[in-house]
Amino acid sequence: MMSLVAYEDSDSETEAEKTEAPDASGRQTSQLSSPVSCVQHFAPGSTESAHEIHPAGSAGRSGWSRVCEDPPEHYARNSNTDLAPPHCQRVYSGHAAVSVAYRNYEQASSSSTNSGNGFSQKRAHNDSTPTLKGIRPYIPKRLRQENSSKPEKEESDQRGSSECDVKVTGPGEQALRKTSELIKPYLGSKYKVTEVPKSLIFYMSKHSGPVNEIQWCPVLEQSHLLLSASMDRTVKVWDAVDTGCCLKTFSCHSCAVRAARWSSCGRRILSGGFDSMLHLTDVETGKQIFSSKTEFRISALKFHPTESNVFICGGFSPEVKAWDLRTSKVLRVYKAAVQQTLDILFLPEGREFLTSTDAVSRDSADRTIVAWDFQSAAKISNQIFHERYTCPSLSLHPKESVFVAQTNGNYLALFSAQRPYRINKKKRYEGHKVEGFAVGCEFSPDGTLLVTGSSDGKVFFYNYHTSRIIRTLSAHKEACVSATFHPVLPSLLATCDWAGEIKIWQ
Repeated sequence: MMSLVAYEDSDSETEAEKTEAPDASGRQTSQLSSPVSCVQHFAPGSTESAHEIHPAGSAGRSGWSRVCEDPPEHYARNSNTDLAPPHCQRVYSGHAAVSVAYRNYEQASSSSTNSGNGFSQKRAHNDSTPTLKGIRPYIPKRLRQENSSKPEKEESDQRGSSECDVKVTGPGEQALRKTSELIKPYLGSKYKVTEVPKSLIFYMSKHSGPVNEIQWCPVLEQSHLLLSASMDRTVKVWDAVDTGCCLKTFSCHSCAVRAARWSSCGRRILSGGFDSMLHLTDVETGKQIFSSKTEFRISALKFHPTESNVFICGGFSPEVKAWDLRTSKVLRVYKAAVQQTLDILFLPEGREFLTSTDAVSRDSADRTIVAWDFQSAAKISNQIFHERYTCPSLSLHPKESVFVAQTNGNYLALFSAQRPYRINKKKRYEGHKVEGFAVGCEFSPDGTLLVTGSSDGKVFFYNYHTSRIIRTLSAHKEACVSATFHPVLPSLLATCDWAGEIKIWQ
């Protein structure tokens, strides 16, 4: 008795693609609604004596005034405040290049690479051969691979002009192009002295995952726009001066977005994440002007200070690469005997740049901070920092030739930005906690203050010249990973935390 034998084509990529659609639609509906409706007015504030400030006690102070429908505590109870793992306090500060919390998110992101709103480059085999009573005949594996590679190549060629999944949640294009009435009086005038913020202006919590990075738009006329990158796979643009609303949400990545930067023209956003993808997205249209897949997960991005079409990216790799957006090709490769690049910092004029890495030896932090010549890709120095701590972030002083390095030893170290990049042993900014988080640090626009987040949710303000703590601000309940001053408005500060919250202070 004869029987028909059929071989079922059950490739793993075919099955994975079948499960993409419900996850993609489900994730779009998981965005949190805007938690706050605020009305604010701007007025100059005054500096107070050194003490710790709590947001609840800042309503009656001078400066910006804030009127909300409900207090922040109401939304904190109803939002995702349990994102920080309870065991992140166990991370040893001296040897943690990436926090345990980041590793948990990496595992979650890698397990869901084929889900969410990301697209799969591998397509299932489309068999056009006639079948007998619905049974598909056997097709050799080599023939299946040849057929599947054709649509994959066509898709990769079209990816450069594809459109990113954009969600408009605010006034949209008008709010992107306008110049805030609060910013206009300060345009063209010299920046005034920075004062320590005292009052909470906006409380924004639309991210469903930790916020990794925030940045004000570098174009001063559009500096009311704030960019945020999150572990929830999205990049958001906010009106953080007038309304506190999220204007646009870009969902171009299939995994956590670790880094995002404004272009110098303020019309494009460069983003990179744990899906190893690089995207340059037009802010107004959502169209991807440049898109490329790298060989490693991306953790740091920086545009060249003078060449607007050149940027450097680094991540979980011993290599750091310089890209040219005009040719969509790699210009140079910088190789170091490390496993991960934590941050990148261009020195004045862009001829040299620094990379902070996870390389820590038994006796010293050899190669923890490496100086590079941008043009020749030559390594200038790898003996800059000699203590056994990694440095998750670097920041350059706006006026003097110095930079600071955030260390996992719970202090900020000060260095010369000129060769041989010696450390200043007389100044050390201590008091905050890092504990394995990628806590950012930054100078105020006038260079008088140094601000940093802390793993206990506080923001610390240091006097740059004396290295003393001026004030601490109890900003968040979870780890505060970034704090950045507005480039135009005096004393306006944006902070973000591991629970997905963004707050604006003045």
